[in-house]
Amino acid sequence: MRLPFFGRNALDGARPQPKFIKTQVSDWGPIIQRDAHRWKQALRAAKAGPHILIGTGAGGSLPSTPVDTLLAVALTLRGARVDFLLCDRQLPACTESYFGQFSDPLEFAKHGPLHVNCDRCLGHGLASYEPLGLPIHLYSSFIANKDRERAAEQSAALSLAEIKDFIFDDIPVGQQAYANALRFFVKGDLSDEPLGEAIARRYLRAAILSAIVTQRLLQKGKFEATIVFDGIYVPFGVVGDTAVQNKVRAVRWGPGYRTQTLIFSHQESRHLALIHEPPTYWENMLWDSDKEQLLFDYLDNRWSSRQNWIGLRVENQIENDIPEIERQMGIDLTRPTVGLLTNLMWDGQIHYPSNAFSNILDWVIKTIDYFERRPELQLVIRVHPMEARDTLPTRQPILGEIAKVRPQLPKNVFVIPPASPINTYAVMTRCNAVLIYGTRTGLELASMGVPVIVAGEAMVRDKGITLDAHNAAEYFEFLDQLPFASRLEGNALARARKYAFYYYFLRMIPVRGLTALQGFPPYKIAVNSLEDLLPGQDEGLDLICQGILEGSEFIYPMVTANSARANQLPR
Repeated sequence: MRLPFFGRNALDGARPQPKFIKTQVSDWGPIIQRDAHRWKQALRAAKAGPHILIGTGAGGSLPSTPVDTLLAVALTLRGARVDFLLCDRQLPACTESYFGQFSDPLEFAKHGPLHVNCDRCLGHGLASYEPLGLPIHLYSSFIANKDRERAAEQSAALSLAEIKDFIFDDIPVGQQAYANALRFFVKGDLSDEPLGEAIARRYLRAAILSAIVTQRLLQKGKFEATIVFDGIYVPFGVVGDTAVQNKVRAVRWGPGYRTQTLIFSHQESRHLALIHEPPTYWENMLWDSDKEQLLFDYLDNRWSSRQNWIGLRVENQIENDIPEIERQMGIDLTRPTVGLLTNLMWDGQIHYPSNAFSNILDWVIKTIDYFERRPELQLVIRVHPMEARDTLPTRQPILGEIAKVRPQLPKNVFVIPPASPINTYAVMTRCNAVLIYGTRTGLELASMGVPVIVAGEAMVRDKGITLDAHNAAEYFEFLDQLPFASRLEGNALARARKYAFYYYFLRMIPVRGLTALQGFPPYKIAVNSLEDLLPGQDEGLDLICQGILEGSEFIYPMVTANSARANQLPR
């Protein structure tokens, strides 16, 4: 075994060596062996190149290791000096842990993830990274006992309410820790969780330690950029935030919805970057029938859960049988109907900060109250289908939360449960308007002419497409205008379609070196030789590497439906 850089003694000692598990998603050994000479030449040539840190840190994160290693190889082949950062059982909590892994959450509150996740996570990370022969910086090389004591003291002094806003060395570690605690419990708030405060403190300790490790490594290594998966949670989000604070460019990425695509952003997570980026990126796009057809074809397939590698596929979906949908719901869709799309309660508070309401539940309850006073209108609440998924199922179903406040729904309020086979779009496209908090579905519906009212920080707001509520009073003023006299049209409709095209076809960058899998993880590397990753072989990969090395925008070149390139694009 090649000993990790800066950590030659880190795996020695009382604790057992991690098992080097065979990775099914990022197995580089055979590829490197077949092209050993080319790879050795690339490593030598990269020694004087720009220094790049792949800082995701959680080697057991199956969605991240294929892409992180693919980027490491591609950047090395372009002359960059690439290092990995890897946690070696050092954090008292991280994103790889969640409630369902523990028969008793008290076990996690007392002991953390060590006995459940750490060996598997470290083993998978080493199995993925080691074959590349690139430096691996272990967390243990940068953490001393006094750091653990400091993190423990600072976290112990805070209440649950104070954790969220805690700043460490000008790094907002508290928001990442609190977000990850919500994810651990798979709930939108922790007020009724007996162990909520203890586990949030554990995540805060982990966030502080992640910041310390990252600060010291960045100062020692003089990196030009760091790459992290997702950009939120512990440690990913903390590493990115620490890089920004230390004036090192942070590149954050995640999977796109279209198969074989990725979304990248500079500095912020992609969720926030899409909200904040200037409209000049897309509003002056020359619109034509080719782009429109490409967009419509994609949306038609997306609404049937095809051509996507993330999302929930529903068996026996009822798509176009409106009489059957009306029969199952007990509704008459010819009457004025308004749709409401929920987010996952724990997820929405992380990606989409509140605007008009304190949280998603507050918004839903007050909207139901409003429609009770408008019996001439029907409200259809579509519960997010991912509430019913097998992995990370929510522990705070929104229907249960509604029932605590409203045991009996008004007669004009209808619900589509999360596991229902009724197609969301079949119902929502027949609505007079749709209300959203943060879901991207609002953009899709707007591009089809459905008026959309936004109550949270959805990426579609403030783009001249939707009615955007900045407070509760403004939200209800919008509702008072219902039903609308017409569909979305004119400039607003044109902007919706341009932005949808920009989002799905220009921000989602196709990468040929990945292939989709059924279930989880969603993809693995698909590389036959290093030649596949050389400059000029994959336009998407070239663009991504250029953005990492030069700071250029991660926006794919314009395509049209009748171009050869468009026909090759993953759908």
